[in-house]
Amino acid sequence: MSATMIPLIVGLVLGAVVVVGYVVVLVGMRQEDRRMQLGAAPPSRAAGLARRVTGCHVRG
Repeated sequence: MSATMIPLIVGLVLGAVVVVGYVVVLVGMRQEDRRMQLGAAPPSRAAGLARRVTGCHVRG
């Protein structure tokens, strides 16, 4: 493997991580849209992550 392949592989892995994270946040946001209640506990971990990322999380 040449030295030019390593940055390409690292870039592809990081890109895949970003895309997966984005999809998880989107799924969580869609779950919140159906419930229309941000005062209660999130229905799933994806919804909890979406709240944390967007700053709409419940403390306590």
